[in-house]
Amino acid sequence: MTISNETKIGALTAVAITLLILGFNFLKGKNITAKGTKYVSVFQNIQGLSVSNPVVINGKEVGSISATDGGRDMRNIKVFMSMKEDVDIPDNSYTTISKSLLGVVQLEINLGNSKRFIKDGDTISARNPSDMIDEAMKKLEPVLTSVAKAANSLDKLLIQAATVFDEGSKNNIKEMLASLNQTASNLKTISSSLESSLDAKNGTLAKTFDNLQSVTGNLKNSNQDISKTLHNLELTTGKFSRMDLEKTLLNLNDAVASLKSTLEKANDTKGSLGLLLNDPALYKNLSATSNKINVLLDDVRTNPRRYVNVSVFGKKNKTQPLQVPMPDTLNAPYLKK
Repeated sequence: MTISNETKIGALTAVAITLLILGFNFLKGKNITAKGTKYVSVFQNIQGLSVSNPVVINGKEVGSISATDGGRDMRNIKVFMSMKEDVDIPDNSYTTISKSLLGVVQLEINLGNSKRFIKDGDTISARNPSDMIDEAMKKLEPVLTSVAKAANSLDKLLIQAATVFDEGSKNNIKEMLASLNQTASNLKTISSSLESSLDAKNGTLAKTFDNLQSVTGNLKNSNQDISKTLHNLELTTGKFSRMDLEKTLLNLNDAVASLKSTLEKANDTKGSLGLLLNDPALYKNLSATSNKINVLLDDVRTNPRRYVNVSVFGKKNKTQPLQVPMPDTLNAPYLKK
C-alpha cells in the first residue's frame, strides 16, 4: 500500500498546526496536558500583569498567570493563576503585584501563618497598591510625627544658635582658635625641647644618666673604703658600749645630790651660812662696822698724834676726831648703792 504525497503533506500540516498551537499556548503559560491547581485573585489595578507572567512564592516561580478578566466595567479585574507545583497555601495568605529588577511584572503570593490551607479554585485575597500605600502610611505616620517634632526642635535650635553666634561670639571664637593655635605652637616647641632632652647621645637626660652612672661607679670603686669606715664606726660604738657609763652616771647623781643638800643648808635660816645669806640685819651690822672702821682709819691717817703719844711729834693733838669718812673714802666703791 502506497501513501500518496497529498496524504503525507496533509499529515505533516496537521502535526505542524498541532505543534504550533501547543507551542503558542506554552509561550502563553498554558499547559494543556497538565492538570495543575488553579487560584483566583481580584485586583483594582493589575499594573500591566498579563498572561504567562510568573507567580512566585518567596522568590521561587511556582506557576503562571493563565488569564485575566476585568468584565465590562474593569473595576475589579480577576487574575487566574495556574500552579505547576503542589504548594500548601494558608488561607490567610494574600497576593501582591510587583516588578522584578528586569521590569517583569509578576504576581507574588505572601504566605500566612494559618494551619488551614486553601483548595483548588479558591480565591486568595489581594492587596492593591493603594491598600499597601495606606498601610505603609499608617506605619509611617508615627515616624513622620516624630520627624515633624524633631524638625520643629531643630528649627528652634537653629534660631538659638543664630542668636548665640552673633558677631561678638564669632570674634570670641576666632580669638579662642587663635589661642589654641598659639598653644599648639608652644606645645610643638616644648615637644621639640623634650625630644632634644631625650636624645640618646647629646640630650640632657642622657648626660644626667652618664653622671649618675659615673657617681654609681665611684661609689662602687669606693666600696672598700666605705666598708672600712663602717667597720671603724662599729669598733668605736663597741668601745662606747664597753665604757662604764652607768658608774659615771651614778657618781654624777651623787654629786648632784650633795650639791642639792648644800644648797638646802645654805637656804636654811637656822644654820650659820643660811643666816649669813638670808639675815638682812647681819648685812646692816657688817656695813655699819665697815663704815666705822673706815672713819677710824681716816682719823688715824689724818690725826696720828691723837692715838700715838710720842714726844718726837710734839704736843698731843686735841682736835675733835672725824665724824664722817674722808671724801676719798666716802666715794669708795663698796659704799655705793
